Amino acid sequence: MFSESQLPEIGDDRKSKKNPLNANFEKQAFKELWNRINRKAAYSVDFDSNELVQKALNTLNDKEIGLRVTPLQYTIQHGEQAAAISYDEIKRGHAFALKVSETTPNPASIHSAVKYDLIGKVSDGTQLTRRTVAEILKGLNADVFAQFKTNPESFIAKAIQLINEQKATMIIEHLAYDPVEDRFDLDIFTAGQSKQDFSRAGSVLQRHIYDYVLTDSKVEREFVNELDTCAEVIVYAKLPRGFLIPTPVGDYNTDWAISFKEGAVKHIYFVAETKGSMSSMDLREIERTKIKCARKFFDEMNRRFAPDNVKYDVVDNFEKLMDVVR
Repeated sequence: MFSESQLPEIGDDRKSKKNPLNANFEKQAFKELWNRINRKAAYSVDFDSNELVQKALNTLNDKEIGLRVTPLQYTIQHGEQAAAISYDEIKRGHAFALKVSETTPNPASIHSAVKYDLIGKVSDGTQLTRRTVAEILKGLNADVFAQFKTNPESFIAKAIQLINEQKATMIIEHLAYDPVEDRFDLDIFTAGQSKQDFSRAGSVLQRHIYDYVLTDSKVEREFVNELDTCAEVIVYAKLPRGFLIPTPVGDYNTDWAISFKEGAVKHIYFVAETKGSMSSMDLREIERTKIKCARKFFDEMNRRFAPDNVKYDVVDNFEKLMDVVR
């Protein structure tokens, strides 16, 4: 822990602060919160590739949400007029014959002459074996697979997207976390902090473990303002980048750890992720998967260790946070 002599003096010389930690870091409420979230774990994902193949095929072949691409179109500009041409016309040498401006789909893509390693491209994009990808492609309906010739690049990109969505779903379904003995060192709260420029960080904070905190967005700035003036909050911290939860799609750094007054709320210990939008449409698939993995991580750590559970959730503002904890 840090002694009083190591704690920074509150002042205006923010650039020169070597250790921004303040007395809130030593509060018992923060120690108890940190003890509950300071866990490391290893994950495992065990699922049958045949199950993934079937789920991917059900999605790719679906007539409503499945693999659909727009055939490539070509427009040749001549003066102020545009001439739409087909692949056949290019082959016959009529590519520059002026026509009335129109747009027509091509029966075959001009890029169809390019050699594509279809299995290899999809395998690279999904991180699946070539054998698994080949099984998926073999199961495509004839009309779905025929689209490859009309727009190969779009076909590959859409196939990768849809397969990855099914893969992400299966990862969550079959993900398991097992705790390890190792824990996070307290140094993660001071590492790199002396290089931070807090000159634009705003006013001195009252409930944060640092005197100042750098926020990433307007959402976070407003969130800090509300947290720091909320009478029900004892102490809170923007978790350092070294606090990571491992997931199959990359390490995940959660945003905030908060300790509330006992009796004021139903969830005393809270880990929050702040997002500008709660719509799943606005979150990338990898981000959504990481959030779901974090839920599993905290659920498992709570089940095994926490006498008073740590609540984890994603919120887009302070009001939403309070709705969850009350």
